[in-house]
Amino acid sequence: MLLNSYHQTKSKEIYVLIFLILFSAFIRIPVILIYGDLSLEHEWKLLVNNLIEHGQLVYETFDNGMLLPNLWMPPLYAYYLYCFSFFGLEDQNFIRLILLSQVLLASISVAMFYKVNKLFFSQKVSFYNSVLFSIFPIYVYASCQISSISLQVFLMILFFYFFFKIIDKKNFSSIILFSFISGLLILLRGEFKIIIVISIFYLFIFFKISIKKIFLIFLITLVTASPYLIRNFIIFGKITAVETSGYNLWKGNHPRALQNSRVEGSEMVSENLKKLNDLIPRDKFYRINRDKLFFDQAVKNIIKKPLEYLIFSLKKAISFQFIILNSMDPRYWNPLHYLPLLLLGATSLVGLILSDKKSYKFNYLILIFFTIIIIFSMVSILPRYKLIILPFQIIFTGVLIKYFKEKFFAN
Repeated sequence: MLLNSYHQTKSKEIYVLIFLILFSAFIRIPVILIYGDLSLEHEWKLLVNNLIEHGQLVYETFDNGMLLPNLWMPPLYAYYLYCFSFFGLEDQNFIRLILLSQVLLASISVAMFYKVNKLFFSQKVSFYNSVLFSIFPIYVYASCQISSISLQVFLMILFFYFFFKIIDKKNFSSIILFSFISGLLILLRGEFKIIIVISIFYLFIFFKISIKKIFLIFLITLVTASPYLIRNFIIFGKITAVETSGYNLWKGNHPRALQNSRVEGSEMVSENLKKLNDLIPRDKFYRINRDKLFFDQAVKNIIKKPLEYLIFSLKKAISFQFIILNSMDPRYWNPLHYLPLLLLGATSLVGLILSDKKSYKFNYLILIFFTIIIIFSMVSILPRYKLIILPFQIIFTGVLIKYFKEKFFAN
């Protein structure tokens, strides 16, 4: 009897997962056909073209013809795009294949998001949350852009799923997958190093994962990221994936940004900073030295007006959770975009307040949620970055849905 019930439950879950994948793909395919990008542009075009032509991940070329090995962009998405070049497709079909792959990533992400939700909610609330995640306008639109955000959301949800699997089962397969995904995320987003370290310490302190397993997580994570890290150590004598933290800190903390209460479109470099940048030798260490220059300038800016920059960071943190009030992008003010963001910001905040603070699992999500907000409040915030905290906000909104369901609709 119990065995039959278990099989029925598993079969029902499989049907739900298949429905979520197909439903998510169904609503995204028309969007990429109508609004999808038509070509590679900007940094992705440079990186992929140089991989095809020179077999090297190069972002820029100096006047003397020297190819500067990339330290500007995290490498994983560039290699992801490069993989599609082996199909030998013409430009438009090449781009559409990439976008269709991102539709697949998004569809699987929704299904995995459902499984994460099942750790906290009933099947019904988990389904509501997953459908909301699937149809959320900014997430639907993300699939039609040549941007690493779709891959990031996919890996991030897998990261959290296997994090909780380690807690529940503590088996080696979950540890290996969690660690492998952690290594990929290091190569996709620089700030994820902080998230991974916090997560590993959280496993050790609150869930008593053994030192042996913690060491194994660190080892597999490093091995996964090591080919690129070793490449950079050989070239630059430094273990790093990217060198942009100084520039990003400056971009979010410079006088023009502070004056306009806006980072987007206001990262104007002063004449003095331009002169200092021009003095940096155009050799392989250019990006490292340039990043240090901007880091030093950002620190000087903050030290001069610490209170003003602190208030500015708080404004950025609030706008990250709700909407960017002074966005310069006219597409941002489409009601289908900003109204869902505003509503979700409000419902998730209430849900966060109502969440079970005695649950180590929920507290972990809250910790990572605020860690991400703190990181981005120190730098610049682009509209697509909202997708990084969208899964958290929907889970917190699920707490509110659960509260109303138990309060007013309980049998």
